[in-house]
Amino acid sequence: MEPAPVGEDSWVPDDEVIQATVALEGDGGCIARARHLAAGFLTRVEAEHGLPVSQRAMDLTQLVVSELVTNARKYAPGPVLLDLRIIGDTVEVVVWDGDPVLPVARAADAGRVGQHGLEIVKAVAQGFEAQREPVGKRITARIALMDPGRTLAGCRPL
Repeated sequence: MEPAPVGEDSWVPDDEVIQATVALEGDGGCIARARHLAAGFLTRVEAEHGLPVSQRAMDLTQLVVSELVTNARKYAPGPVLLDLRIIGDTVEVVVWDGDPVLPVARAADAGRVGQHGLEIVKAVAQGFEAQREPVGKRITARIALMDPGRTLAGCRPL
């Protein structure tokens, strides 16, 4: 499969992957834009590809996008790439930035104000990984499209 071109919300369907990739630059407005793009992507996945997306998956995907893009904009210089992919029954949220330092979740501290983003992402995602790249790093979080205990047909398993 050819990778999706970087652009204003482009996506490539094929037998295995539905994908959208966008470069984000600028001020804090790009965080809201990233959330909006994620919601639009999942809405199209459901409408155009017939894959069910629960409200929980929609909400969690927007939350994860917000947290990861916020961290990238706050701690890394230059542009940020957001890549959304449907693989099987999950959505992968991939954020690339130019800083090679891998994030580390801080120890739980109920008194700490802020800096809980990575803790939140790890708590809500079914999978999480951070990898150094030849330039910068790539953070990937995976979120189930359907609520736990539901099948793709929307029925509870027996």
